[in-house]
Amino acid sequence: MTVLKLKPACKDYLWGGSRLKEEYGIAYEGNVLAEAWELSCHPDGPSVITEGKYAGKTLKQFIDENGMEVLGTHCRRFREFPILTKFIDAKDNLSIQVHPGNGYALKNEGQYGKTEMWYVLDAEPGAYLYYGFSREISKQEFAERIRNNTLLEVLNAVEVHKGDVLFIEAGTLHAIGKGLLIAEIQQNSNVTYRIYDYGRRGKDGKKRDLHIEKALAVTSRVPIVRKGESYPHVADCDYFTVDKLNLDGHLMKRMEGNVSEESFLSILFLDGEGTISCGDEQTDYKKGDSVLITAGSGTWRIEGTCDALLTTIREKASPVRAGISIGSAMTQIGLVDDQNHIFALKEYPTAIEEGADAIIEKAAEETLKLLNENGVPLDQCIGAGAAVPGTVDRKQGKVLYSNNIQWENVELREKLGSVIPCPVRIANDADCAALGETAAGAGKDCSDLVMFTLGNGVGGGIVLNSEIFEGGIMGGSEVGHMSVQAGGRLCSCGRKGCLESYVSIPALKKAVFEASGKEMEIEEIFANRKDPVIADVLKEYTQMLGCGIVNIVNLFRPQMILLGGMLSEYAEYLIDDLQQIMKTECFGGMHGMIPLIRTAKLGRQAVVIGASLL
Repeated sequence: MTVLKLKPACKDYLWGGSRLKEEYGIAYEGNVLAEAWELSCHPDGPSVITEGKYAGKTLKQFIDENGMEVLGTHCRRFREFPILTKFIDAKDNLSIQVHPGNGYALKNEGQYGKTEMWYVLDAEPGAYLYYGFSREISKQEFAERIRNNTLLEVLNAVEVHKGDVLFIEAGTLHAIGKGLLIAEIQQNSNVTYRIYDYGRRGKDGKKRDLHIEKALAVTSRVPIVRKGESYPHVADCDYFTVDKLNLDGHLMKRMEGNVSEESFLSILFLDGEGTISCGDEQTDYKKGDSVLITAGSGTWRIEGTCDALLTTIREKASPVRAGISIGSAMTQIGLVDDQNHIFALKEYPTAIEEGADAIIEKAAEETLKLLNENGVPLDQCIGAGAAVPGTVDRKQGKVLYSNNIQWENVELREKLGSVIPCPVRIANDADCAALGETAAGAGKDCSDLVMFTLGNGVGGGIVLNSEIFEGGIMGGSEVGHMSVQAGGRLCSCGRKGCLESYVSIPALKKAVFEASGKEMEIEEIFANRKDPVIADVLKEYTQMLGCGIVNIVNLFRPQMILLGGMLSEYAEYLIDDLQQIMKTECFGGMHGMIPLIRTAKLGRQAVVIGASLL
């Protein structure tokens, strides 16, 4: 648990005043203090920790050292710290401006767009701000009014007072008027398109840049209707939830709350003074201070007087995830909803000969195209997962080696993430198949499951507590390469006696040929399963597979064993014997819990669903 008190980054924009210094006690040597970025990980103005173990470090440095887990599970969908909070002192009018949405901003600016909210701290008599248009206008009229300086005639001027709240979605034209003191909670972005600036000049004596073409592309040109839709919150959206806290020191002089594993808590103090504590940590606060409490810190307590804005991150509404399965023959991309159903799917041949970079770039572009074709905004996609065959370092996001797709030391996460603007995770495809079956397939009611994929090789995935089991070192589990016969058959990995050398498709076909002198395909083998020679081969096959399953059951005690891969089509001929082997050979026998054996249901789609869950 950690309570971080923060020092803001200060901005001296030409329209600013001095109230933040004089009334809010913000330390700054200059004469003009327009904005104080109280809680910020943005490179244009990071806030700095002032007390404790991390004093002197930026908030971003703290997060880098301790991991994104300190932000909470609801922040997993963000690639970076999600919000920025600031105080704004408008001694003069701000420019008429607009912020783009995520899709446009990521494509054109390399950072997220900006949705924000304003809380009016103070307002001089008659102070107002611009908030959208007074009537709907065409793009042509919008452009013409910018050119002839008549834009103000069609803007919606709103007189505001202390305590008013306005929610400004991306695409809303707006401007803060002079005489206003504002607290702002916004997305972590500094992208602003200036449309009109009263002809002012910057410090260099030149007129400040305007961004007309970009503004024309992103501005909503219909009137904005102010609604009380955030009740019971001050503001609520997918990017932040803001609540108001008031302690008057008499009727209410103490408040307790809880910071769960789901989200951090940001507290911006608008007035008052006192102490805030969490666990064994305590710090003083006063008007103008900003404090962040990390996720999972538990009970916090504020004592004293205060007006404060409390910001958390809630769960995404109607989230969509993308799952990418890159195989040696085909690549599949699916969009998965919050019920783990694939509602859009595309597949195309994997062009191995073109190399890793081309394969990854195409997968990323096709993912964005699939989102666009299905009308899914970028900010609704909370993450993308990619599954590949081979040895994967999930923590570093790297494919160490894959013989199937001829990759070695490929930075898959980084390369996908450079195109897909959301968090990206990667894993082995067998692990993803197991995770997909656990979430939406044959193992849907299980939290602990092991899946064997029986094909040209033998792979598998282990899911414990509904998460992929990786062990303490990179690479994950390799169930096909457990030893089931000391000094046994030579395996493709170079070792002898691996499970794969006995129960893969090539191993089964080879065993049939050695016993019968005939070359048979898998369907022919099972069609002739009653032939005494073939029956003996299948009996040995089942015993070896049963040996591998028993080893896994004795180690992990899963609730279910799943059989997947091409050979699973014939699992009905194997399951009864395998179940009997477990009853006989598993430690504890019938006195213990013997897991069920089932056939995987989802086929290749299990990999897509599992990848989307990473």
